[in-house]
Amino acid sequence: MNKFIALLIISISILSCSNGSQYNDPIPLHDSFKITSKLLKETRVINVWTPPNYKTSNDSLPVLYMPDGGVVNEDFPHIANTISKLVENKSIPPIILVGIANTDRRRDLSGFSKVKDDAQYCPLTDGAKDFRAFISDELILEIDKKYRTTSEKGIIGESLAGLFVIETLLLQPETFNFYIAMDPSLWWNDHYLVKNTEHYLEKFTEKRIKLWFAASDAEDISIHSKSFSEILKNKSPETLIWKFSNKPKEHHNTIFRATKEKALIWTLNKDEAK
Repeated sequence: MNKFIALLIISISILSCSNGSQYNDPIPLHDSFKITSKLLKETRVINVWTPPNYKTSNDSLPVLYMPDGGVVNEDFPHIANTISKLVENKSIPPIILVGIANTDRRRDLSGFSKVKDDAQYCPLTDGAKDFRAFISDELILEIDKKYRTTSEKGIIGESLAGLFVIETLLLQPETFNFYIAMDPSLWWNDHYLVKNTEHYLEKFTEKRIKLWFAASDAEDISIHSKSFSEILKNKSPETLIWKFSNKPKEHHNTIFRATKEKALIWTLNKDEAK
């Protein structure tokens, strides 16, 4: 990858969770609490939005987890307001949103890389492994204790968070029931995940999983999403129900908002087929 282009991409990736200030999304009513992680060796702020019927019923609900989930300059208000509207008009069933506020986004969302130049953009130390363990072994347990939840859960992310989403799908697919990734940074580590997708799919879970992912006009990013989709066309197991949305008229910094509603509707409605 051209070094200038790569630097531009990661700069956009780093800033992509700053849409809150750009769009000035209203902050919805929500819960916030702190969790001290033994795995991350730090305290993290967690923001939780529940639909209106949650407090007036005894229903247990599925959960959508989201990196870049802070309230200020991150995507929690944006996605919470979107889900609220979709639930209200019955486009999707009620769901709980759990946002994980960032402390070091680049560390948490990038896996190991053997490409030395990648160190200009993110650590090469596989912080994603620890962050994934924090979610699966600590945060999910805490959410299940504090809220009425079903066993169904998913994750959503864009850019570096999208990379984390796809990596989790391939490495530990049983962590979630559904995955949503906008413009995932699959170029990371010389597009290692794409090059090894067939290997991971050979050992894919027998559990039914849904995946929705999108690509923008950012060619150095979208080329790998397109390659990923071609592999899925030929090699995806029956248990992986997936949809690729190619949006060449959208940009890296617009793809999340342009595709969020379609992604949530397709992913969360059980009658949607491959």
